[in-house]
Amino acid sequence: MILEEFDQNRKAVVNPEDTTKPVAGMPQVAAACYSAVTFERMLGELDAEVIASTSTANGTALIYRAVYKETEIGLFMLPVGAPASVSMLEEVYRMGAEKIIVFGTCGVLDQSIEDCSIILPDSAVRDEGTSYHYAPAADEIKVNEKYRDIFTEMLEEFQVKYTVGKTWTMDAIYRETPEKVRRRKQQGCVCVDMECSANAAAARFRDKDLVQFFYAADNLDAEKWEPRSLSNDSKLEEKDRIAAIALELAVRISNVGIK
Repeated sequence: MILEEFDQNRKAVVNPEDTTKPVAGMPQVAAACYSAVTFERMLGELDAEVIASTSTANGTALIYRAVYKETEIGLFMLPVGAPASVSMLEEVYRMGAEKIIVFGTCGVLDQSIEDCSIILPDSAVRDEGTSYHYAPAADEIKVNEKYRDIFTEMLEEFQVKYTVGKTWTMDAIYRETPEKVRRRKQQGCVCVDMECSANAAAARFRDKDLVQFFYAADNLDAEKWEPRSLSNDSKLEEKDRIAAIALELAVRISNVGIK
């Protein structure tokens, strides 16, 4: 199959260094989310300045710098979907970031997982195409190995409920069929997302650090789909607290040695 044609040559025809320059003053640690509303609310709580931008035919995305608890942190909003997400991560790493924390919603495959609770994936099923250009073909990829203990200890310190488990990364939201959901549940997946396995593969290929966690949203573990808090405008204060968790994690991992 074509997805088995992984090429380990690190030099492509077009590379991040061909389109993106290093940015003076780019923090080594950054936090990114997929929700426009949550991102704007997070910026509103910080004295953030624009330090760079990246663009596609869809428009321009701004990269900010802010100080949180005496730590400089880069901030940006990622586009939804594995190819676009990975492309922007590539560019922000090229700008100078070494560690990026990514957070966003996921669908749950276990209805006992509470709405808006934290899910920290430890493995991702690679049911998307992007990761296969960054890692040899395999059904799964391990994720969040380096900072998992730091994150879970922090969540326990703050008495935040969380679940550690496998995510199903797939890039066709209208093809999450009942049979595929059943198979992924049998495989051990507790949630479904659109970017995690690809983000992890790209970061590993570039020898950069990446943490990705979710906050639970729609429920696929029911006879009928339940949107729950999937809307950008639902449970905003809870999502604000999740953004604060990402910032706190950025502070804590900023002091861990760069690879």
